[in-house]
Amino acid sequence: MLQNIFLFKGKNFQELSNLNIYNYPEDFITINHKDLISKIIYGHDQADLIKQYRTGKTKLERTNNVRNNEEKQWIIDTPVPQVINDLNIYTSCINGKNIIGLIFDKDDNPFDYKEVFETLLNEILNVERSYLLEDEIEIETFLISLFIDIRRYGDEFIDKPPVIELFYQEGIMKVFLFGIDEAGKSSLVRRLKTGQFNDNFLAPTRKFTIEYIQKEDVLIAVWDMPGQRAFREKWMSGIQDSNTIIFMFDVANQLRFEESKIEFWKILNRYELSGVPLLILGNKYDLINRSGKINREEKARLKNELFNFFEFDNIDGREWIFLFTSVKTNYNIREVLNKLLEFTRIS
Repeated sequence: MLQNIFLFKGKNFQELSNLNIYNYPEDFITINHKDLISKIIYGHDQADLIKQYRTGKTKLERTNNVRNNEEKQWIIDTPVPQVINDLNIYTSCINGKNIIGLIFDKDDNPFDYKEVFETLLNEILNVERSYLLEDEIEIETFLISLFIDIRRYGDEFIDKPPVIELFYQEGIMKVFLFGIDEAGKSSLVRRLKTGQFNDNFLAPTRKFTIEYIQKEDVLIAVWDMPGQRAFREKWMSGIQDSNTIIFMFDVANQLRFEESKIEFWKILNRYELSGVPLLILGNKYDLINRSGKINREEKARLKNELFNFFEFDNIDGREWIFLFTSVKTNYNIREVLNKLLEFTRIS
């Protein structure tokens, strides 16, 4: 069974101090494991990668000379099995500059995964063209997607006894949570997972995170995307295969309604999300209802004003619901969880 996945990225594999290393789900290999890293790089193709850097001409550059009339594609090496320090490793090289590796149980045969490994790499990088592998958010999303798909393949097609672990099981639900910054998204995830809230616990999220929440027979994987403007173009990397979408905005900050509305419709109009159930959360309701005396009519009027401004009534082709929430006071959080479980049965 696949246990870990890693990516080495750097301009020069000889200079390990400049190598960027990414892992999922655990930081299994770090820059401190220099001996292991060197053996993996050398073992992939008997140091041919290092020779390419010494001569100043990579396989990618040589290949481009005969492919200059074709649309550029990622060049993906045939995977190579390695046993290093008692680790069962299967590596491929992407564009001569990135080594991606799978770490299996000792008794696994890496060749059982050759076809799916090559196919998934080609589909993700050359067919879907979803990733450029240029920043941390994109790379982590790429590794997580690849890990889940290969792990699923192993569970379904490789003759192993069934194993239920945190990272994959039949009842998994992927939730894509988005909205501009300071809406309370990460606080919502923490509230759902732990039942706790702390005003001072979370700074604005600056990288996407995935939190797993086990409820009843469903494992909910919440992909929490950072809301700052600089990160929003990377939201696309987290959308694929979502079972439910959650859009959250701050109902008490009217100055940012227009910004929230623009980002909401950018995402909702994506064809990849057609038909995916949607949960809209107007958060920080406690700031609107400070005295706790807003009556039913006033609440309905506020909801109608929000619907008119955000044009929620134009949503079609999917199940959706709007809820006022206060993560801080726990208002409607139970209903959020109930709706997520209900959407699981729909999707």
